[in-house]
Amino acid sequence: MSEPGFQVIARRWRPRRFDELVGQEHIVKTLRNALETKRMAHAYLFIGPRGTGKTTTARILAKALNCAGGPKPDFSLEDPICLAIEQGSCLDVVEIDAASNRGIDDAKKIRDECQYAPTNCPFKVFIIDEVHQLTKEAFNALLKTLEEPPPWVKFILATTEADKILPTITSRCQRLEFQPISEEVIAAQLARIVKADGVTADQHALTAIARLASGGMRDSQSILDQVISFAGKKITEADVLSIYGLASVQQVTDLCQGIATCDGKKVLALCDAFHAEGRDLLRVLADLQLRVRAATLDSVRTGGVSAQLGAPLATEQLVRLLECLQEGENGIRQGLSPRANFEVTLLKAIEQSRSRSIDLLIKDIAAAAAGLPREPGQKKIRTTAAAPAAPEPVATVPVVESAPAVVPTPSRVVDVPIEDSGLLEESLPPLDVEAAEAEASNSDRRPDFSFPDSALASLPVAEVGKTAFPGDKEFLEAVNALPPGLKDKLKDTIGADFTALRPIPAGKLRRPL
Repeated sequence: MSEPGFQVIARRWRPRRFDELVGQEHIVKTLRNALETKRMAHAYLFIGPRGTGKTTTARILAKALNCAGGPKPDFSLEDPICLAIEQGSCLDVVEIDAASNRGIDDAKKIRDECQYAPTNCPFKVFIIDEVHQLTKEAFNALLKTLEEPPPWVKFILATTEADKILPTITSRCQRLEFQPISEEVIAAQLARIVKADGVTADQHALTAIARLASGGMRDSQSILDQVISFAGKKITEADVLSIYGLASVQQVTDLCQGIATCDGKKVLALCDAFHAEGRDLLRVLADLQLRVRAATLDSVRTGGVSAQLGAPLATEQLVRLLECLQEGENGIRQGLSPRANFEVTLLKAIEQSRSRSIDLLIKDIAAAAAGLPREPGQKKIRTTAAAPAAPEPVATVPVVESAPAVVPTPSRVVDVPIEDSGLLEESLPPLDVEAAEAEASNSDRRPDFSFPDSALASLPVAEVGKTAFPGDKEFLEAVNALPPGLKDKLKDTIGADFTALRPIPAGKLRRPL
Protein backbone atom coordinates (compact mmCIF):
# COMPACT_ATOMS: atom_id res chain seq x y z
CA MET A 1 0.00 0.00 0.00
CA SER A 2 1.46 3.34 -1.04
CA GLU A 3 2.07 6.08 1.48
CA PRO A 4 -0.45 8.89 1.60
CA GLY A 5 0.38 11.89 -0.55
CA PHE A 6 1.88 15.10 0.75
CA GLN A 7 -0.53 17.61 2.22
CA VAL A 8 0.19 21.32 2.21
CA ILE A 9 0.42 23.21 5.47
CA ALA A 10 -2.94 24.92 4.92
CA ARG A 11 -4.69 21.53 4.96
CA ARG A 12 -2.61 19.85 7.66
CA TRP A 13 -3.05 22.79 10.04
CA ARG A 14 -6.72 23.53 9.34
CA PRO A 15 -8.51 23.98 12.70
CA ARG A 16 -10.75 21.09 13.70
CA ARG A 17 -12.33 22.56 16.86
CA PHE A 18 -13.36 25.97 18.12
CA ASP A 19 -10.33 26.09 20.42
CA GLU A 20 -7.97 25.89 17.43
CA LEU A 21 -9.40 28.91 15.62
CA VAL A 22 -7.11 31.94 15.84
CA GLY A 23 -7.87 35.59 15.19
CA GLN A 24 -11.68 35.25 15.31
CA GLU A 25 -12.39 35.17 19.03
CA HIS A 26 -15.65 37.12 18.68
CA ILE A 27 -17.01 34.52 16.24
CA VAL A 28 -16.00 31.63 18.52
CA LYS A 29 -17.64 33.27 21.54
CA THR A 30 -20.90 33.90 19.67
CA LEU A 31 -21.22 30.33 18.36
CA ARG A 32 -20.18 28.67 21.61
CA ASN A 33 -22.75 30.65 23.60
CA ALA A 34 -25.44 29.85 21.04
CA LEU A 35 -24.65 26.12 21.27
CA GLU A 36 -24.58 26.13 25.08
CA THR A 37 -27.87 28.02 25.42
CA LYS A 38 -29.58 26.11 22.57
CA ARG A 39 -30.26 29.35 20.68
CA MET A 40 -29.01 28.27 17.26
CA ALA A 41 -30.34 30.23 14.30
CA HIS A 42 -31.60 28.41 11.23
CA ALA A 43 -29.35 30.41 8.86
CA TYR A 44 -25.96 32.08 9.24
CA LEU A 45 -24.15 34.42 6.86
CA PHE A 46 -20.35 34.40 7.24
CA ILE A 47 -18.72 37.48 5.72
CA GLY A 48 -15.02 38.28 5.55
CA PRO A 49 -11.83 38.37 3.45
CA ARG A 50 -10.36 35.25 1.94
CA GLY A 51 -8.47 32.85 4.13
CA THR A 52 -9.89 34.08 7.45
CA GLY A 53 -11.68 30.83 8.42
CA LYS A 54 -15.26 31.07 7.08
CA THR A 55 -15.50 27.58 5.56
CA THR A 56 -13.47 26.05 8.38
CA THR A 57 -15.80 27.57 10.98
CA ALA A 58 -18.81 26.29 9.03
CA ARG A 59 -17.46 22.74 9.18
CA ILE A 60 -16.71 23.02 12.91
CA LEU A 61 -20.25 24.30 13.49
CA ALA A 62 -21.63 21.35 11.52
CA LYS A 63 -19.65 18.97 13.77
CA ALA A 64 -20.91 20.73 16.91
CA LEU A 65 -24.51 20.37 15.71
CA ASN A 66 -24.31 16.70 14.74
CA CYS A 67 -21.80 15.25 17.21
CA ALA A 68 -22.82 12.57 19.70
CA GLY A 69 -24.81 14.18 22.50
CA GLY A 70 -24.96 17.46 20.63
CA PRO A 71 -25.47 20.17 19.88
CA LYS A 72 -22.51 21.17 22.08
CA PRO A 73 -19.41 23.30 21.53
CA ASP A 74 -16.89 20.74 22.82
CA PHE A 75 -16.91 17.43 20.95
CA SER A 76 -14.57 14.52 20.40
CA LEU A 77 -12.54 14.52 17.20
CA GLU A 78 -12.78 10.72 17.16
CA ASP A 79 -16.55 10.84 16.85
CA PRO A 80 -17.53 8.90 13.69
CA ILE A 81 -19.85 11.66 12.48
CA CYS A 82 -17.16 14.32 13.01
CA LEU A 83 -14.62 12.21 11.11
CA ALA A 84 -17.12 11.74 8.27
CA ILE A 85 -17.74 15.51 8.10
CA GLU A 86 -13.97 16.16 7.95
CA GLN A 87 -13.56 13.62 5.13
CA GLY A 88 -16.58 14.97 3.24
CA SER A 89 -18.44 11.68 3.32
CA CYS A 90 -21.34 12.69 5.58
CA LEU A 91 -24.56 12.70 3.55
CA ASP A 92 -26.30 15.12 5.89
CA VAL A 93 -23.66 17.89 5.56
CA VAL A 94 -23.75 19.23 2.00
CA GLU A 95 -21.08 21.65 0.76
CA ILE A 96 -22.04 23.57 -2.37
CA ASP A 97 -19.79 25.79 -4.47
CA ALA A 98 -22.07 28.58 -5.64
CA ALA A 99 -19.54 29.63 -8.30
CA SER A 100 -20.31 26.48 -10.31
CA ASN A 101 -23.86 25.82 -9.03
CA ARG A 102 -25.39 29.25 -9.35
CA GLY A 103 -28.53 28.83 -11.41
CA ILE A 104 -32.19 28.62 -10.48
CA ASP A 105 -32.23 24.86 -11.08
CA ASP A 106 -29.50 24.38 -8.47
CA ALA A 107 -31.48 26.50 -6.01
CA LYS A 108 -34.60 24.41 -6.65
CA LYS A 109 -32.59 21.24 -6.01
CA ILE A 110 -31.48 22.59 -2.61
CA ARG A 111 -35.07 23.53 -1.82
CA ASP A 112 -36.28 20.01 -2.66
CA GLU A 113 -33.58 18.31 -0.57
CA CYS A 114 -34.63 20.34 2.46
CA GLN A 115 -37.92 18.43 2.56
CA TYR A 116 -36.20 15.13 3.43
CA ALA A 117 -35.11 14.48 7.02
CA PRO A 118 -31.45 13.68 7.71
CA THR A 119 -30.40 10.03 7.65
CA ASN A 120 -27.64 9.76 10.28
CA CYS A 121 -27.43 13.17 11.97
CA PRO A 122 -29.79 15.38 13.98
CA PHE A 123 -29.49 18.19 11.43
CA LYS A 124 -29.07 18.52 7.71
CA VAL A 125 -26.54 21.32 7.14
CA PHE A 126 -26.13 23.15 3.83
CA ILE A 127 -22.81 25.01 3.51
CA ILE A 128 -22.97 27.31 0.45
CA ASP A 129 -19.56 28.84 -0.28
CA GLU A 130 -19.15 32.01 -2.38
CA VAL A 131 -22.90 32.50 -2.14
CA HIS A 132 -22.69 35.92 -3.84
CA GLN A 133 -22.20 34.06 -7.14
CA LEU A 134 -25.82 32.92 -7.17
CA THR A 135 -28.05 34.61 -9.68
CA LYS A 136 -30.92 36.83 -8.64
CA GLU A 137 -33.39 34.16 -9.67
CA ALA A 138 -31.60 31.55 -7.56
CA PHE A 139 -31.65 33.86 -4.55
CA ASN A 140 -35.37 34.45 -4.97
CA ALA A 141 -35.98 30.70 -5.22
CA LEU A 142 -34.38 30.24 -1.79
CA LEU A 143 -36.18 33.08 -0.03
CA LYS A 144 -39.08 31.10 1.36
CA THR A 145 -36.90 28.16 2.39
CA LEU A 146 -34.43 30.46 4.17
CA GLU A 147 -37.23 32.21 6.02
CA GLU A 148 -39.07 29.09 7.24
CA PRO A 149 -36.94 25.97 6.76
CA PRO A 150 -37.86 22.58 8.27
CA PRO A 151 -36.70 22.22 11.90
CA TRP A 152 -33.87 19.83 10.93
CA VAL A 153 -32.28 22.18 8.33
CA LYS A 154 -29.46 24.66 8.97
CA PHE A 155 -27.99 26.99 6.33
CA ILE A 156 -24.46 28.40 6.51
CA LEU A 157 -23.72 30.89 3.74
CA ALA A 158 -20.16 32.17 3.21
CA THR A 159 -19.04 35.07 1.02
CA THR A 160 -16.24 37.59 0.52
CA GLU A 161 -18.49 40.22 -1.09
CA ALA A 162 -21.41 41.07 1.15
CA ASP A 163 -22.60 43.93 -1.07
CA LYS A 164 -23.65 41.42 -3.73
CA ILE A 165 -26.02 39.58 -1.42
CA LEU A 166 -29.66 40.59 -1.77
CA PRO A 167 -30.97 42.44 1.29
CA THR A 168 -33.85 39.98 1.44
CA ILE A 169 -31.33 37.17 1.93
CA THR A 170 -29.27 39.04 4.52
CA SER A 171 -32.35 39.88 6.60
CA ARG A 172 -33.14 36.16 6.97
CA CYS A 173 -29.70 35.25 8.35
CA GLN A 174 -27.58 35.99 11.37
CA ARG A 175 -24.62 37.92 10.01
CA LEU A 176 -21.15 37.20 11.43
CA GLU A 177 -18.21 39.36 10.33
CA PHE A 178 -14.82 37.66 10.01
CA GLN A 179 -12.01 40.18 10.46
CA PRO A 180 -8.56 40.19 8.81
CA ILE A 181 -6.11 38.49 11.15
CA SER A 182 -3.39 40.72 12.56
CA GLU A 183 0.24 40.25 11.54
CA GLU A 184 1.25 39.42 15.10
CA VAL A 185 -1.28 36.57 15.35
CA ILE A 186 -0.27 35.18 11.95
CA ALA A 187 3.44 35.31 12.80
CA ALA A 188 2.81 33.53 16.11
CA GLN A 189 0.87 30.76 14.38
CA LEU A 190 3.60 30.37 11.75
CA ALA A 191 6.17 30.06 14.52
CA ARG A 192 4.21 27.15 15.99
CA ILE A 193 3.98 25.50 12.58
CA VAL A 194 7.70 25.69 11.74
CA LYS A 195 8.60 24.47 15.21
CA ALA A 196 6.34 21.44 14.82
CA ASP A 197 7.70 20.70 11.34
CA GLY A 198 11.34 20.99 12.41
CA VAL A 199 12.04 24.13 10.38
CA THR A 200 14.20 27.01 11.64
CA ALA A 201 12.96 30.50 10.73
CA ASP A 202 14.00 33.86 12.13
CA GLN A 203 11.33 36.23 13.40
CA HIS A 204 11.91 38.80 10.65
CA ALA A 205 11.17 36.16 8.02
CA LEU A 206 7.88 35.20 9.68
CA THR A 207 6.94 38.87 10.01
CA ALA A 208 7.61 39.40 6.31
CA ILE A 209 5.37 36.44 5.45
CA ALA A 210 2.63 37.84 7.68
CA ARG A 211 2.89 41.19 5.84
CA LEU A 212 2.46 39.41 2.53
CA ALA A 213 -0.63 37.52 3.71
CA SER A 214 -2.66 40.74 4.16
CA GLY A 215 -4.70 39.30 7.03
CA GLY A 216 -5.32 35.82 5.58
CA MET A 217 -4.07 32.81 7.55
CA ARG A 218 -4.41 30.46 4.59
CA ASP A 219 -2.37 32.78 2.38
CA SER A 220 0.41 32.94 4.97
CA GLN A 221 0.56 29.14 5.19
CA SER A 222 0.74 28.82 1.41
CA ILE A 223 3.58 31.36 1.31
CA LEU A 224 5.40 29.47 4.08
CA ASP A 225 5.12 26.26 2.03
CA GLN A 226 6.73 27.96 -0.94
CA VAL A 227 9.53 29.50 1.13
CA ILE A 228 10.34 26.10 2.70
CA SER A 229 10.54 24.61 -0.79
CA PHE A 230 13.00 27.34 -1.76
CA ALA A 231 15.16 27.61 1.36
CA GLY A 232 14.86 24.20 2.96
CA LYS A 233 14.92 23.76 6.72
CA LYS A 234 16.40 27.18 7.47
CA ILE A 235 14.47 30.29 6.48
CA THR A 236 15.87 33.82 6.62
CA GLU A 237 14.32 37.19 5.87
CA ALA A 238 16.49 37.50 2.75
CA ASP A 239 14.88 34.36 1.32
CA VAL A 240 11.38 35.77 1.72
CA LEU A 241 12.39 39.17 0.32
CA SER A 242 14.10 37.69 -2.72
CA ILE A 243 11.15 35.44 -3.60
CA TYR A 244 8.41 38.04 -3.30
CA GLY A 245 10.28 41.29 -4.00
CA LEU A 246 9.70 42.88 -0.62
CA ALA A 247 11.77 45.68 0.88
CA SER A 248 13.28 44.99 4.28
CA VAL A 249 11.99 46.68 7.41
CA GLN A 250 15.21 48.67 7.68
CA GLN A 251 14.94 49.88 4.08
CA VAL A 252 11.39 51.11 4.63
CA THR A 253 12.54 52.84 7.83
CA ASP A 254 15.38 54.55 5.97
CA LEU A 255 12.98 55.62 3.23
CA CYS A 256 10.62 57.18 5.78
CA GLN A 257 13.49 59.02 7.41
CA GLY A 258 14.75 60.31 4.06
CA ILE A 259 11.34 61.74 3.21
CA ALA A 260 10.79 63.25 6.66
CA THR A 261 14.22 64.92 6.69
CA CYS A 262 13.95 66.07 3.04
CA ASP A 263 17.05 64.04 2.08
CA GLY A 264 16.47 63.60 -1.64
CA LYS A 265 19.86 61.96 -2.25
CA LYS A 266 19.12 59.24 0.30
CA VAL A 267 15.69 58.59 -1.19
CA LEU A 268 17.05 58.28 -4.73
CA ALA A 269 19.82 55.97 -3.52
CA LEU A 270 17.19 53.69 -1.98
CA CYS A 271 15.21 53.77 -5.24
CA ASP A 272 18.32 52.61 -7.11
CA ALA A 273 18.77 49.80 -4.56
CA PHE A 274 15.13 48.70 -5.00
CA HIS A 275 15.59 48.56 -8.77
CA ALA A 276 18.87 46.64 -8.56
CA GLU A 277 17.41 44.09 -6.11
CA GLY A 278 14.21 43.63 -8.12
CA ARG A 279 11.84 44.84 -5.42
CA ASP A 280 8.14 45.23 -6.14
CA LEU A 281 7.67 49.00 -6.12
CA LEU A 282 3.94 48.76 -5.40
CA ARG A 283 4.62 46.67 -2.31
CA VAL A 284 7.27 49.16 -1.19
CA LEU A 285 4.78 51.98 -1.64
CA ALA A 286 2.14 50.03 0.31
CA ASP A 287 4.56 49.48 3.21
CA LEU A 288 5.45 53.18 3.13
CA GLN A 289 1.78 54.17 3.30
CA LEU A 290 1.28 51.95 6.35
CA ARG A 291 4.14 53.74 8.12
CA VAL A 292 2.79 57.19 7.23
CA ARG A 293 -0.70 56.18 8.33
CA ALA A 294 0.66 55.02 11.70
CA ALA A 295 2.52 58.33 12.11
CA THR A 296 -0.64 60.27 11.21
CA LEU A 297 -2.68 58.49 13.87
CA ASP A 298 0.12 59.04 16.37
CA SER A 299 0.17 62.77 15.64
CA VAL A 300 -3.58 63.00 16.23
CA ARG A 301 -3.25 61.24 19.57
CA THR A 302 -0.27 63.28 20.76
CA GLY A 303 -1.54 66.76 19.93
CA GLY A 304 -0.67 67.42 16.31
CA VAL A 305 2.98 66.36 15.83
CA SER A 306 4.64 62.97 15.38
CA ALA A 307 8.29 61.99 14.96
CA GLN A 308 7.73 58.34 14.06
CA LEU A 309 9.09 58.86 10.53
CA GLY A 310 12.39 60.25 11.80
CA ALA A 311 11.59 63.98 12.09
CA PRO A 312 8.75 65.97 13.70
CA LEU A 313 5.88 66.42 11.22
CA ALA A 314 2.49 68.01 11.82
CA THR A 315 -0.76 66.17 11.19
CA GLU A 316 -1.54 68.29 8.15
CA GLN A 317 1.85 67.52 6.62
CA LEU A 318 1.40 63.80 7.21
CA VAL A 319 -2.07 63.83 5.65
CA ARG A 320 -0.76 65.59 2.54
CA LEU A 321 2.13 63.12 2.40
CA LEU A 322 -0.25 60.17 2.58
CA GLU A 323 -2.47 61.64 -0.15
CA CYS A 324 0.58 62.14 -2.38
CA LEU A 325 1.58 58.48 -1.98
CA GLN A 326 -1.95 57.33 -2.76
CA GLU A 327 -2.12 59.45 -5.90
CA GLY A 328 1.21 58.06 -7.09
CA GLU A 329 -0.02 54.47 -6.82
CA ASN A 330 -2.00 54.66 -10.07
CA GLY A 331 0.94 56.17 -11.91
CA ILE A 332 3.22 53.33 -10.84
CA ARG A 333 0.65 50.70 -11.78
CA GLN A 334 -0.41 52.16 -15.14
CA GLY A 335 2.55 54.34 -16.19
CA LEU A 336 5.03 53.47 -18.92
CA SER A 337 7.98 53.65 -16.51
CA PRO A 338 7.12 52.39 -13.00
CA ARG A 339 10.60 53.28 -11.74
CA ALA A 340 10.40 56.90 -12.93
CA ASN A 341 6.88 57.31 -11.54
CA PHE A 342 8.00 55.81 -8.22
CA GLU A 343 10.88 58.28 -7.94
CA VAL A 344 8.67 61.23 -8.88
CA THR A 345 6.11 60.16 -6.28
CA LEU A 346 8.73 60.08 -3.54
CA LEU A 347 10.20 63.45 -4.54
CA LYS A 348 6.71 64.96 -4.46
CA ALA A 349 6.24 63.39 -1.06
CA ILE A 350 9.37 65.21 0.16
CA GLU A 351 7.90 68.53 -0.98
CA GLN A 352 4.61 67.77 0.71
CA SER A 353 6.36 66.90 3.98
CA ARG A 354 8.20 70.23 4.12
CA SER A 355 5.37 72.56 3.09
CA ARG A 356 2.94 74.11 5.54
CA SER A 357 -0.31 75.89 4.85
CA ILE A 358 -0.87 79.55 5.70
CA ASP A 359 -3.73 78.62 8.03
CA LEU A 360 -1.44 76.35 10.03
CA LEU A 361 1.25 79.03 10.28
CA ILE A 362 -1.30 81.59 11.49
CA LYS A 363 -2.54 79.10 14.04
CA ASP A 364 0.99 78.46 15.32
CA ILE A 365 1.73 82.19 15.55
CA ALA A 366 -1.50 82.80 17.45
CA ALA A 367 -0.70 79.95 19.81
CA ALA A 368 2.78 81.35 20.41
CA ALA A 369 1.40 84.82 21.13
CA ALA A 370 -1.17 83.38 23.52
CA GLY A 371 1.58 81.62 25.42
CA LEU A 372 3.54 84.78 26.21
CA PRO A 373 3.69 85.66 29.96
CA ARG A 374 1.03 88.03 31.30
CA GLU A 375 1.74 88.11 35.03
CA PRO A 376 0.87 91.28 37.00
CA GLY A 377 3.69 93.80 37.34
CA GLN A 378 5.40 92.64 34.19
CA LYS A 379 6.70 95.36 31.92
CA LYS A 380 5.28 95.70 28.46
CA ILE A 381 6.23 97.48 25.29
CA ARG A 382 3.36 99.62 24.14
CA THR A 383 3.71 99.83 20.39
CA THR A 384 1.92 102.69 18.74
CA ALA A 385 1.84 104.09 15.28
CA ALA A 386 2.08 107.81 16.03
CA ALA A 387 -0.31 110.00 14.12
CA PRO A 388 1.49 112.50 11.93
CA ALA A 389 1.47 116.01 13.26
CA ALA A 390 -0.27 118.65 11.23
CA PRO A 391 2.27 119.81 8.64
CA GLU A 392 3.43 123.36 8.72
CA PRO A 393 2.01 125.52 5.97
CA VAL A 394 4.29 125.61 2.98
CA ALA A 395 4.00 127.28 -0.33
CA THR A 396 2.93 125.46 -3.42
CA VAL A 397 6.02 125.16 -5.56
CA PRO A 398 4.90 125.65 -9.11
CA VAL A 399 7.99 124.19 -10.68
CA VAL A 400 8.10 120.83 -8.87
CA GLU A 401 5.82 117.80 -9.20
CA SER A 402 5.28 115.62 -6.16
CA ALA A 403 3.79 112.21 -5.46
CA PRO A 404 0.13 112.04 -4.33
CA ALA A 405 -0.30 113.06 -0.72
CA VAL A 406 -0.99 110.13 1.62
CA VAL A 407 -1.98 110.95 5.17
CA PRO A 408 -1.54 107.88 7.40
CA THR A 409 -4.26 107.19 9.92
CA PRO A 410 -3.36 106.46 13.52
CA SER A 411 -3.48 102.83 14.60
CA ARG A 412 -4.70 101.37 17.87
CA VAL A 413 -2.45 100.80 20.79
CA VAL A 414 -1.13 97.21 20.92
CA ASP A 415 0.29 95.83 24.15
CA VAL A 416 3.04 93.26 23.53
CA PRO A 417 4.06 91.60 26.81
CA ILE A 418 7.72 90.63 27.07
CA GLU A 419 9.93 89.43 29.84
CA ASP A 420 11.68 92.15 31.86
CA SER A 421 15.35 91.88 30.88
CA GLY A 422 16.44 94.85 32.96
CA LEU A 423 17.24 96.86 29.86
CA LEU A 424 13.83 98.41 29.43
CA GLU A 425 12.74 101.64 31.04
CA GLU A 426 9.25 102.47 32.05
CA SER A 427 6.55 102.12 29.43
CA LEU A 428 6.09 104.94 26.98
CA PRO A 429 2.91 106.97 27.47
CA PRO A 430 0.16 105.61 25.24
CA LEU A 431 -1.32 107.53 22.40
CA ASP A 432 -4.77 108.98 22.92
CA VAL A 433 -6.48 106.67 20.40
CA GLU A 434 -9.93 108.25 20.61
CA ALA A 435 -8.64 111.72 19.85
CA ALA A 436 -6.51 110.45 16.99
CA GLU A 437 -9.40 108.51 15.44
CA ALA A 438 -11.68 111.52 15.73
CA GLU A 439 -9.05 113.62 14.02
CA ALA A 440 -8.61 111.09 11.23
CA SER A 441 -12.35 110.60 10.67
CA ASN A 442 -12.84 114.33 9.91
CA SER A 443 -12.22 114.16 6.18
CA ASP A 444 -12.82 117.91 5.71
CA ARG A 445 -9.81 118.89 7.81
CA ARG A 446 -7.02 118.37 5.32
CA PRO A 447 -3.73 120.25 5.64
CA ASP A 448 -3.57 123.34 3.50
CA PHE A 449 -0.14 123.68 2.02
CA SER A 450 -0.91 126.98 0.20
CA PHE A 451 0.81 130.25 0.99
CA PRO A 452 -0.39 133.82 0.54
CA ASP A 453 0.49 135.49 -2.74
CA SER A 454 3.03 137.73 -0.98
CA ALA A 455 4.84 134.60 0.26
CA LEU A 456 4.78 133.07 -3.19
CA ALA A 457 6.24 136.23 -4.66
CA SER A 458 9.17 136.05 -2.28
CA LEU A 459 10.10 132.49 -3.32
CA PRO A 460 12.94 132.35 -5.82
CA VAL A 461 11.66 130.38 -8.79
CA ALA A 462 13.76 129.36 -11.75
CA GLU A 463 12.53 130.57 -15.09
CA VAL A 464 12.41 127.86 -17.69
CA GLY A 465 10.58 127.60 -20.95
CA LYS A 466 10.50 123.80 -21.15
CA THR A 467 10.31 120.83 -18.81
CA ALA A 468 13.56 119.93 -17.03
CA PHE A 469 14.50 116.72 -15.17
CA PRO A 470 16.96 115.72 -12.41
CA GLY A 471 20.48 116.37 -13.61
CA ASP A 472 19.59 119.44 -15.66
CA LYS A 473 21.03 122.75 -14.59
CA GLU A 474 17.64 124.45 -14.38
CA PHE A 475 16.26 121.61 -12.22
CA LEU A 476 19.13 121.83 -9.71
CA GLU A 477 18.84 125.63 -9.48
CA ALA A 478 15.08 125.41 -8.78
CA VAL A 479 15.50 122.77 -6.04
CA ASN A 480 18.34 124.65 -4.38
CA ALA A 481 16.25 127.83 -4.38
CA LEU A 482 13.56 126.25 -2.15
CA PRO A 483 13.38 127.33 1.51
CA PRO A 484 15.63 125.27 3.82
CA GLY A 485 13.93 122.10 5.11
CA LEU A 486 10.96 122.25 2.72
CA LYS A 487 12.14 119.29 0.65
CA ASP A 488 12.64 117.10 3.73
CA LYS A 489 9.29 118.20 5.19
CA LEU A 490 7.43 117.23 2.02
CA LYS A 491 9.25 113.90 1.89
CA ASP A 492 8.50 113.00 5.52
CA THR A 493 4.88 114.09 5.63
CA ILE A 494 3.34 113.14 2.29
CA GLY A 495 6.11 111.13 0.61
CA ALA A 496 6.63 113.74 -2.13
CA ASP A 497 9.66 113.66 -4.38
CA PHE A 498 10.89 116.04 -7.09
CA THR A 499 10.68 114.47 -10.51
CA ALA A 500 10.32 117.23 -13.09
CA LEU A 501 10.54 121.01 -13.56
CA ARG A 502 7.97 122.51 -15.86
CA PRO A 503 6.29 125.92 -16.31
CA ILE A 504 2.85 126.43 -14.71
CA PRO A 505 0.43 129.21 -15.60
CA ALA A 506 0.30 131.96 -13.00
CA GLY A 507 -3.44 131.45 -12.44
CA LYS A 508 -2.82 127.98 -11.02
CA LEU A 509 -0.19 128.87 -8.49
CA ARG A 510 -2.63 128.81 -5.59
CA ARG A 511 -3.68 125.13 -5.72
CA PRO A 512 -3.66 123.16 -2.49
CA LEU A 513 -2.10 119.71 -2.54
